[in-house]
Amino acid sequence: MLRKVVLSEAFGRFSDTWSPKIVGDINDQQVKLAKFEGEFVWHHHDDEDELFLLVSGALRIELRDGSVQLSPGEFVVVPRGTEHRPVALPTAEVLLLEPATTLNTGSRPDDERTVGEPQRLDPV
Repeated sequence: MLRKVVLSEAFGRFSDTWSPKIVGDINDQQVKLAKFEGEFVWHHHDDEDELFLLVSGALRIELRDGSVQLSPGEFVVVPRGTEHRPVALPTAEVLLLEPATTLNTGSRPDDERTVGEPQRLDPV
C-alpha cells in the first residue's frame, strides 16, 4: 500500500529536538524527520553515509576543515568516516536518509542525546 507523507503535518506531530522519527523505509534505508536546535555533538559514522535535507530553518554542517551552510530545499551527503557536527541556526527541520543501522550520535553512543530506537510515526 502506498502511503503519502505530508512533511508539515509530520513535523507538527512532535516537538522534541535531536530525536529522529522514522517516516518511511527504502530497502535498508530509513527516511527520518528531526527537529534540530543549536549545536549537536561532534561525531562520525564508521559504516554509514548520511543525507541531510533541510526542510525549514537554517542549518550548518560543520566539518573539522570547514562547513556547509544549507537553506531550505538544499541537502548534503556526509560520507562515512567524516567527523561532523550539525548546528541549527537557531532551529531547523531536517529530513534524513540513512541506513536503518545508523545511530544518531554515531561514534558517541554514550552521549545524552543518543536515540537507540527511533520512534516510528504512523500514518495519520
